[in-house]
Amino acid sequence: MTKPVWIIDDDRSIRWVFEKALQRESIAFSSYASVSEAEAALELNPPQVVVSDIHMPGGSGLDLLQQLTVRFPKLPVIIMTAYSDLESAVAAFQGGAFEYLPKPFDVDHAIELIRRAIDESMRVDDAVDAVHLEGVPEILGQAPAMQEVFRAIGRLSQSHTTVLITGE
Repeated sequence: MTKPVWIIDDDRSIRWVFEKALQRESIAFSSYASVSEAEAALELNPPQVVVSDIHMPGGSGLDLLQQLTVRFPKLPVIIMTAYSDLESAVAAFQGGAFEYLPKPFDVDHAIELIRRAIDESMRVDDAVDAVHLEGVPEILGQAPAMQEVFRAIGRLSQSHTTVLITGE
């Protein structure tokens, strides 16, 4: 039996959409309206996967990501935001996010990301230090080409590769 997927968003309608979709897919979940609610619940029942908004009153999803990365380094965290820009994508990936989901999103795509995150989490639970080597998933957003660029830059910002660009 897997632990629940946590949905953390101050927008009640977003939580409702996730709850209905996860219920339909028979995926256990808990939802929270704030980072502080999630932090309080963390001691009782750690999640299998976290899906968190970035911008919420009283706490940032990126701050929560940082805490979770320290306490549960292999916990997949999907960061979502209505403010999809390069800075948010880079910050999410540099912070250790499993994936970045811009709003508005396709519910089926979001559930697919959650299923992949659950699979990843279970692989990590079953194998010591499993390595995440899956392909780059498609992100849906207002400008798909830019979302692809944001995601690529976010992933590259984590690498230790040096690229030399010449003016020729």
